[in-house]
Amino acid sequence: MTLLFLIPLCIIMLFGLAGYGFGSLGRVGVRQAGRALRLRSGAAILGAATVALYTWGLLHLAGAVIGADGNGASASPRPSCRTADQDLWATVVDSRVDYLPLRFVCETSDGGSYVPDIVPGYIGPAAAAFGLSAVVCAAAAAVDSERRARR
Repeated sequence: MTLLFLIPLCIIMLFGLAGYGFGSLGRVGVRQAGRALRLRSGAAILGAATVALYTWGLLHLAGAVIGADGNGASASPRPSCRTADQDLWATVVDSRVDYLPLRFVCETSDGGSYVPDIVPGYIGPAAAAFGLSAVVCAAAAAVDSERRARR
């Protein structure tokens, strides 16, 4: 249920951030833009890249959730929980989605759990790097604006 809310919200955020970042630079021009505007635009574009990666991971999770709800002969074990280790298959009792970090978790009858390779491994580190870069750019823009206001 949360996935149905998050995916459209992320898509709206993606286009909003990208529109602000590219639009503000396009209105003035990159060469005529001040440092603060370039930093704010860069933060918005990096934020859009972060949201795009997170949305890509959410789409992978949505596919896994749909696969976990399958019926019929192929439903045991859940297709999303199938791994190379077939001994784990018989112990799967439930599954859940973790949103930070993005991952699909299969819970076993002995109280343990394991994470199949549903979400590509590059999404978490890349989204964190883009997000941190966006925060640094936004902070630098705020410091630059504050310096200019004091003059």
